[in-house]
Amino acid sequence: MALIAPSVLSANFLQLSADIKMINESEADWFHLDVMDGRFVPNISFGLPVIAAIKKEATKTLDVHLMIEEPGKFAEDFKKAGADILSVHVEACPHLHRNIQQIKSLQMKAGVAINPHTPVQAIFDVLHDIDVVCMMSVNPGFGGQKFIAYTIEKIKQLKAEIIRRNTQTLIEIDGGVTLENAKEIIDAGADVLVAGNTVFASANPAETIRQLKAL
Repeated sequence: MALIAPSVLSANFLQLSADIKMINESEADWFHLDVMDGRFVPNISFGLPVIAAIKKEATKTLDVHLMIEEPGKFAEDFKKAGADILSVHVEACPHLHRNIQQIKSLQMKAGVAINPHTPVQAIFDVLHDIDVVCMMSVNPGFGGQKFIAYTIEKIKQLKAEIIRRNTQTLIEIDGGVTLENAKEIIDAGADVLVAGNTVFASANPAETIRQLKAL
């Protein structure tokens, strides 16, 4: 059974407290929080004050995805804001192993995110240090995009390597996840589904989460 991580970027920020309460009371497992700096990706989302505010009301894991340049400069700040899992992009980290160790030294779970064009082999040598691989299945920076079909093959490749190396690394899929394609994604080997528009644009977000969780 996959973990479900609603993406708060798709929530209604005028009623964020209500959406947090909905996630708390739903069958969701994590809050997925996308931080964008306008440099690594062509968009700006939210940062430390919003995460700190969410932390005060959230009763579930805060899964923070940094789509930013030089993430090592801010790791400690995100820990203080309430991050439980901190994911950095392989493309933004020339010294990725150092970044992973920094996150773990701050008592957070370490995630590594990879863009659609990045081969999964790029992170094989650090798999044993990674708690979560956040595989982007759309181009990062904007919600509401269509799932990139080749991601299924990448999931299978990564799952096979995780099994071969006998690590406990979770595969998280971020972007374009719907009720229609979620089962194929899970069957390929995904452990965590990030769902934004699919949850928050539905008439009954909690029921949509329940349906995803039941797959």
